[in-house]
Amino acid sequence: QVQLVESGGGSVQAGGSLRLSCAASGFTYSSRCMGWFRQAPGKAREGVAVIYAGGGSTYYADSVKGRFTISRDNARNTLYLQIISLKPDDTAMYYCAAGGYSGSGTWYYGGCPFGDWGQGTQVTVST
Repeated sequence: QVQLVESGGGSVQAGGSLRLSCAASGFTYSSRCMGWFRQAPGKAREGVAVIYAGGGSTYYADSVKGRFTISRDNARNTLYLQIISLKPDDTAMYYCAAGGYSGSGTWYYGGCPFGDWGQGTQVTVST
């Protein structure tokens, strides 16, 4: 059973930084693309970043390029999202997702099919 548990969110002032983590279990982590998504209040969920199975290739939403860095530790089955220069517009629930999914509800982003989701970690950025 796939389990994804996010941590690292919090309340920070604009310009600050955070590192989100996602502990993965129940599947062969190293063989799957992994991603981060976010959903702000009243808005649809949106893709933020993807890292592919090899770990050397990444994909970012234009709105976060240069500020967000996705990385993975295959030895620890952990996904990370380093965020710098936080803006109030970054306020959202951030979700970790595992790719390689097939079935109803598949969400394609960065060429990766996502369908397994964590419960999310809240990031709130104040001015």
